[in-house]
Amino acid sequence: MLNVYDILETIRMIQDECLDIRTITMGISLLDCIDSDIDKACDKVYDKITRCAKDLVKVGEDLEKEYGIPIINKRLSVTPIAIVSAACKSSPVKFALTMEKAAKAVGVNLIGGYSALVQKGFSAGDLELINSIPEALALTSNVCSSVNIGSTKTGINLDACKIMGRIVKETAEKTVDNNCFGAAKLVVFCNAPDDNPFMAGAFHGVGQPDCIINVGVSGPGVVRAALSKYPDADITEIADIIKKTSYKITRVGQLVGVKASERLGVPFGIVDLSLAPTPAVGDSVAHILEEIGLEKCGAPGTTATLALLNDAVKKGGVMACSRIGGLSGAFIPVSEDAGMIDAAKSGSLCIEKLEAMTAVCSVGLDMIVVPGNTTADTIAAIIADEAAIGMVNSKTTAVRIIPAIGKDIGEELDWGGLFGCGPVMKVNTNSPSKFINRGGQIPAPLQSLKN
Repeated sequence: MLNVYDILETIRMIQDECLDIRTITMGISLLDCIDSDIDKACDKVYDKITRCAKDLVKVGEDLEKEYGIPIINKRLSVTPIAIVSAACKSSPVKFALTMEKAAKAVGVNLIGGYSALVQKGFSAGDLELINSIPEALALTSNVCSSVNIGSTKTGINLDACKIMGRIVKETAEKTVDNNCFGAAKLVVFCNAPDDNPFMAGAFHGVGQPDCIINVGVSGPGVVRAALSKYPDADITEIADIIKKTSYKITRVGQLVGVKASERLGVPFGIVDLSLAPTPAVGDSVAHILEEIGLEKCGAPGTTATLALLNDAVKKGGVMACSRIGGLSGAFIPVSEDAGMIDAAKSGSLCIEKLEAMTAVCSVGLDMIVVPGNTTADTIAAIIADEAAIGMVNSKTTAVRIIPAIGKDIGEELDWGGLFGCGPVMKVNTNSPSKFINRGGQIPAPLQSLKN
């Protein structure tokens, strides 16, 4: 039964507290587009994407108008292209250009899936696609790329870590005229989910339906506003407030997902209830942690407060919707969060503290800008460190790191919009090269003696 108070509360959340649907993402399987002739395969890819997604943007805009809920992005994810391109002999960059063309034709802002899954080794087409990532991301503006280099069940592919350190650096170098933006569209995962609606890591898993709708909600400002009303609450009460607020946010996401699914005639997949921040005032995960009681994000207590936030968000979301998936928790992308940006600039927040925080939140070292002279081996070792956290803790972790070519600590890269601006952060310069160059596979952890 509709309650006037609930309706007014939702309106206030939207108007004053930055509640929005961050993305409606349509996942599309391209398995039926595989062909040994790359031109035929690309034609099939373009035809299928444009056929399935032709009404996605219109439906999103219609739902915005009808329900008054901002839907910031309409996006696409596709089957990892390394699987589709394996039958072809030509450069997979043609697929990236086809993805870009299709994305522009249907009007979405980003398309994910220029991806490879190499957690246990390289199959046909994987290395070719990975080596093409710098060129593909330099030639496109809408295409996003991801590579899964480890998992709890398989361990970590150290050879893939080494390669990805080089690829990240090359991608930044190839897009230096665009503030190294190519690297902001590239994510390296451990335990990558195959139903993630958020970019740049979204891809359509092979176990998913032929076409599906996934929704990502966002409301850090709503959570902070709720907490601000209870300045003297104890920590148990704080957790309860976050759970109740997350419940309300997730219900909005489920409504939009179900309606979009009905109108597009495709199955409804999941709601990813991650608190995804933006550089806008009042839309920061860091500011939630400060509302709980930290003087500045990065201070002692940051990991504990983030763990509480992440757990409470999940508990509230699961009560609101039975179809929870993706990443679901709290994101800490430095350049995309006004509070994180301030904390990094002030020196309160360093990469080592961020790494500790990633053990208890969604994703990992996200949108971190490092000096342009950071070596490929150092980037590879950062990837390996983050993958180890995900592998041992049976959670998704990722690295989206941007070497700021030609810049050093204290400078910044500014992309504007949701990507924000990233202060160049200090990196430990002691060399990990001997470790990285050993290669091989870091074994999967023992699951029976958890401690």
